[in-house]
Amino acid sequence: MTEMATMSESRVTGRAIIASAPEMGTEGCFHAVNPRDGGILDTAFGMVSPAQLRRATGAAHEAFDVFRDSPPALRAGFLARIADNIDAIGGRLTERGVAETGLSAQRLESERVRTVGQLRLFAEVVRKGDHLEARIDPRRSDSDATPGSDIRQRHIPLGPVAVFGASNFPLAFSSAGGDTASALAAGCPVIVKAHNAHPGTAELVGQAIAAAVRESGLPGGVFSLLFGSGRTIGQDLVADQSIKAVGFTGSRSGGMALVRIASERAEPIPVYAEMSSTNPVIVLPSVLDGASSELAREFVASLTMGSGQFCTNPGLVFVPAGKRGDELVTEIADALGSTVGQTMLTDGIARAFDDGVGRREGITGVTVAARGRTGSGPNAPAPVLFTTALETFLADPSLQDEIFGSAALVVRYPDAAQLIAVMERLHGQLTAAIFAGPADFADVSRILPVLERRVGRIIYNEWPTGVQVNHAMVHGGPFPATSDSRTTSVGTLAIRRFQRPVSYQNLPDELLPPALQEANPLGLLRRIDGVVLGMSPRPGVPL
Repeated sequence: MTEMATMSESRVTGRAIIASAPEMGTEGCFHAVNPRDGGILDTAFGMVSPAQLRRATGAAHEAFDVFRDSPPALRAGFLARIADNIDAIGGRLTERGVAETGLSAQRLESERVRTVGQLRLFAEVVRKGDHLEARIDPRRSDSDATPGSDIRQRHIPLGPVAVFGASNFPLAFSSAGGDTASALAAGCPVIVKAHNAHPGTAELVGQAIAAAVRESGLPGGVFSLLFGSGRTIGQDLVADQSIKAVGFTGSRSGGMALVRIASERAEPIPVYAEMSSTNPVIVLPSVLDGASSELAREFVASLTMGSGQFCTNPGLVFVPAGKRGDELVTEIADALGSTVGQTMLTDGIARAFDDGVGRREGITGVTVAARGRTGSGPNAPAPVLFTTALETFLADPSLQDEIFGSAALVVRYPDAAQLIAVMERLHGQLTAAIFAGPADFADVSRILPVLERRVGRIIYNEWPTGVQVNHAMVHGGPFPATSDSRTTSVGTLAIRRFQRPVSYQNLPDELLPPALQEANPLGLLRRIDGVVLGMSPRPGVPL
């Protein structure tokens, strides 16, 4: 039987994966719930014990040196095999994902394409070796230069990484999502804490990764997948001394809890937590000339996509005061009033949405401009649009808090000067979108430097929902959007989160890692004496 055939016959068993081998957890069981009707799904998932967790982290520690020294071609092939294995179970994965999340089959198929695409993109990065960032400053012998040592630098992986599956992306930010893909590409073993809302989906993908570990002849400790409570297993995982970095996507309270645990360890470690963002949209006056109806429809479509459960959901909109701004708000309200609530991922997320809407309704100076209809089933709350004045927004910091779901606040501003002043007071964000025309360019040029300090991605005349996976993407931003604004969780730059630089001074060539050897056996682009050179260091061809 071929490996592809084996993957196509994979099934949900409720077992964790410890060092790439299935194993039932011994600390009790839980079941997944279908959020569309509240029904309990059949498979019981075993929660791992502290001893099982320690075996997973111990195996990751033992596997690290072998995995990090694996040849680029082997590691790239490993990432590509994971992608192939996930593709091989596409139908089964979609079916289980629909049952556990309430998301549509089309959405899950699209997310699978993104997931395997980012794995294959990282495979190409590893093959090229650019992530090693090799730098060489050879000993100088010419009389005009100051004598010095031969110093060479490369980036190495940090060590085993803990990844927390996200509730809102059961594929792209979970078992084989961006955190896992970038950590494995860097050469770090990964231990995934599966999200309890979609454990079967996580297990199926985990099986695909474990199979790729075996196919590639890598140590089993390169990958584990654990089930359990975030307050016990999750916290114990971050506290384990074998773990050297953490990737997390979720709530601000959950992310900051992990940051505290990591900072209080005997050896503190980085936590790359993506947490909360309202992704402000700035509408400047000239764009309203004759295009407000289309703008309103597009905004409502972006706001309600996936029941508003995207990291980049546009939850805050700044609209000019005056007649044209009034017309836009009316058109947004009309468009949103005809929407119907979609099923949210869990009953807990739906309750949190209702609580957030209720708190905002109680704030003096905030008005409900429109409300859609509640959808069918227990977890499909109605979309909501609020409006307020700039003064009210500035006076109440809670109006910057994210309501995770299809809820947005329109803030009316009187002029560009006051708009720029409020931009200075925004919380850190993943994105900010500007809708403008050539007549607004002077104001846009004044806004851009402010936004650069507050957000990770600035968007012009497009909506923030939808994050491309490529070399230039930044999916990050200042706190509280993330816990570390220097990084991204999407795109090839994400690999840097799980690496650190090491310099080698005066080492004999035969003791140097291949990336820094004189013959350049890996065929890397390297910075030599400050100049990026091609296949061999001397003679080189500047690029």
